[in-house]
Amino acid sequence: MKKTETGIPHLFRCPISLDLFTDPVTLCTGQTYDRPSIEKWLAAGNLTCPVTMQKLHDLSIVPNHTLRHLIDRWLESRHQFNPGLETIDPDRSLVATLKSTLESQEVSMVSKLQALESISILCEESTSRYSLFLQLGFLPLLLELILGKVESELSLDHVKFLEQALACTLQLLANGRVNSLDILKEDSKQASLVNLCKQGTNSIKLSICQLVDTISSSSEMKDLCAVLGQNRNFLSQIIILLPENSEVSEAAVKAIRSLCSLQSNEWNLVREGVVNGLVAHISTLTAEKERRQRCLSPIAVSTIERLLQGHAQVKEALLNNPNGVSSLVRMVFGASSHEGSESAVNSLTIICSDSSLARERAIGAGVLTQLLFLLQSQCSGRTKTKARMLLKMLGSSV
Repeated sequence: MKKTETGIPHLFRCPISLDLFTDPVTLCTGQTYDRPSIEKWLAAGNLTCPVTMQKLHDLSIVPNHTLRHLIDRWLESRHQFNPGLETIDPDRSLVATLKSTLESQEVSMVSKLQALESISILCEESTSRYSLFLQLGFLPLLLELILGKVESELSLDHVKFLEQALACTLQLLANGRVNSLDILKEDSKQASLVNLCKQGTNSIKLSICQLVDTISSSSEMKDLCAVLGQNRNFLSQIIILLPENSEVSEAAVKAIRSLCSLQSNEWNLVREGVVNGLVAHISTLTAEKERRQRCLSPIAVSTIERLLQGHAQVKEALLNNPNGVSSLVRMVFGASSHEGSESAVNSLTIICSDSSLARERAIGAGVLTQLLFLLQSQCSGRTKTKARMLLKMLGSSV
């Protein structure tokens, strides 16, 4: 075997020859090899994958265009900036090539999508690359690409690009410090965020909620959390997601809970109708549980409990909502965690303490039975104590 050249990224080497791919192809196992090497392997009668040693149920080989494109771009950049091909950091040269591809105005959307897919592969392959991506400014670059001008109708390629770009953004944020996101403070970028919440796919909406959750949960980004919490249009769009597709609505609840880490955001959310949204979320999950045996999320009711403790308008909103009290009653013994049950009991105690109407509705919704079931469960002693106090309060009203 000939001596392999140094400075070639590991991703670009064939596992058989250890040389730079000339014609990368992928087997049914998902492993990629250089066509001449794998064809020689198969011609010798081998019916397994050289890397995984899995038996090949399908001997067909598929060209890996994404990897081929990435290698071409890397070679072009390498020759342009290193005419003598001196030894360079392979990871840095590769990441620089990806950044150049994403920044270029001449590169097609398909090629940029391939670059994003490569970023995801590289991050999964080695966690040490996250800091390199962050150092080279990929977070602001990705957000600039995501939140550029959002067309009234998104093309299929643009949708795929947005989904992948958001996935890469979340991937980088999950493994690095949450910083370099000041671009989200710009009015135009927030307007784009609102538009994507309106017309994006469920995948895009889900990622945006996860992005907000990540930002608002970070102690380093409280100023950005406050900026997002002042944007009424944005808050309204997140609230609208609460009764939607269960996966998206769960992410929306988490985003709202994290936004509530700032008291100033709480009032803005209440003003935009978050209470009705949370009630609708709980009611939707309850119906789904009856049909598909799904567990209820305690996050929505714990968020209601938090809001009740700081804003008198929340109690009024719950009483004005025909499902407000009954949805909390369902969570007394229907939550997927004892914390959810405790939050429901606490919330009902606050609402019923000075409202005969609330007590009447709670009893009518079956709260007495739910509390008795809870007292017979394995919940904590603190929850049982609170349940007994609520039961005593309601018992005097019967």
